[in-house]
Amino acid sequence: MAKGWLNLEAATDAQMFTEDSAFSFLGLTRTQRIYGFVGCLAIGFILSLLGTLLLFVGMLASFAVLYAMGTIISLVGTGFLIGFGSQLKQMFKPVRVVATLVLIACIGLIFVGAFVIKNDSS
Repeated sequence: MAKGWLNLEAATDAQMFTEDSAFSFLGLTRTQRIYGFVGCLAIGFILSLLGTLLLFVGMLASFAVLYAMGTIISLVGTGFLIGFGSQLKQMFKPVRVVATLVLIACIGLIFVGAFVIKNDSS
């Protein structure tokens, strides 16, 4: 068995598609959960892209809202696969806690940059 940082060969279906997903109460099949994940990922990407385009136009408030929503919706998509509880546990493991805090800080800094810094330059 290959050892390394990312070993998808060792991951089983039980680990990737736990029954403890956030939407298990809906009785979604594995295929429906994958569609939900892909849908959230696509919607999040489109919102982030639209937000980025608005940044270049100069609409900072709209940029902040769309970009942050896109990022959060993309993260919510993994709830379809592994569940929100599992996702939060994995995000706050000691190896990932710094990256998680940086992500949360960057989402907050989007709003600081759009609302606070813009007001200072006016």
